[in-house]
Amino acid sequence: MSLGRDFRRLWVAFTISAAGSAVGLGALPLIAVLALDASTFQVSMLAALSAIAGAAIALPMGDFIEQRRKRPVMIAADLVRFVVLVSVPVAAVFDVLTYTQLCVVGVVQAAALIAFQAASGAHLKALVPAEGRAEANSRFEQTNWLTLSVGPAVGGVLVSVVGATATLAIDAVSFLGSALGIRRIQQPEPEPVRRDGKADVTAGWRYILRHRGLRVLFWNSQLFGGPVMMTSPLLTVFMLRDLGLPPWNYGVSLGLSCLGGVLGARLAPRLTRRYGLQWMLLVFGVLRAPWLLLMPLAPDGWGGFALITAAEVGLLVAAGAFNPSFATYRMEVTEDDYMARVVGAWSISSRCVQPAFMALGGVLAAVIGLRGALWIAGGCCLLSAVVLPWRSAKPAPLPEPV
Repeated sequence: MSLGRDFRRLWVAFTISAAGSAVGLGALPLIAVLALDASTFQVSMLAALSAIAGAAIALPMGDFIEQRRKRPVMIAADLVRFVVLVSVPVAAVFDVLTYTQLCVVGVVQAAALIAFQAASGAHLKALVPAEGRAEANSRFEQTNWLTLSVGPAVGGVLVSVVGATATLAIDAVSFLGSALGIRRIQQPEPEPVRRDGKADVTAGWRYILRHRGLRVLFWNSQLFGGPVMMTSPLLTVFMLRDLGLPPWNYGVSLGLSCLGGVLGARLAPRLTRRYGLQWMLLVFGVLRAPWLLLMPLAPDGWGGFALITAAEVGLLVAAGAFNPSFATYRMEVTEDDYMARVVGAWSISSRCVQPAFMALGGVLAAVIGLRGALWIAGGCCLLSAVVLPWRSAKPAPLPEPV
């Protein structure tokens, strides 16, 4: 279906930033290693600090964003990310780059991303009519997986040819392109609701927890996203060291699985129109849950490569169909005046839970081995199928102000 010129402008802006981020994926830790000779502990701390400190900075932003027009917030978040990321190659050129600067860049970038996501969820709901939201979310999901299937490989080539700092500059410029694209959207935004009194930083979580459907999907997302992210660093070591696969096998497996995400997202609107959002959430919420349990069964060599790739493709086909359905459902059941705070609370929670699971995975791998850690991740992910909105939910009662 046609979603209008303004949606296409937003979609192009998103594609530019998603492509740049995919190309620059992992550039910051690479710079820490290659340019600053950072230790393994420092690289790990860079990732953990960026996620947790960025979420802490973003915590009070939800109420601020809710009371303002969303497009200027999105543009500001893009410009902030452009400035902080481009500061790294500039500092490298003048030979003044430090590990402290990389930490600050990681934290500010993470906080700006959360602010952008909070504003963009509310903005998309106002921009696209209800009947077009499943299609709109599907297109974003397809773009995300498509850029992830191609971008990291391109980024790897660019790192080899022009270096990690120049590759990060490409990521930075993509946010400038995104800001310019959002600036071209012409449809007027609705007037935000102004509130008097003290900012309420917990309203997003209280809204989620008072709504039966959102509440179970919130816990489902943590039980699914945490274990999946937990396997990400484990799988790299498992494939390269334990299974004896060459490094290019890991890249091929990642690229193929991301194409599975594109396929799932492409199917989502048609299936949603036929069966409804509730069916999509339940069926694909179950179908995405068991695949991690196949990974610790992988044998050495090519058989392991085939099994792991099949598991990742199956997982991402189901996740690619689930994610736009979930985003559409969250838009439908959330009051307009709480949309930014709900999305912000969700994003902050995920960015705290997922690093915790990744740290747990490292501890478990050291204690019981990689296969044992992968078994536990698979079991936790399987539990997410239990926590789904099996009963239809009524609209959430508005939380009382604190």
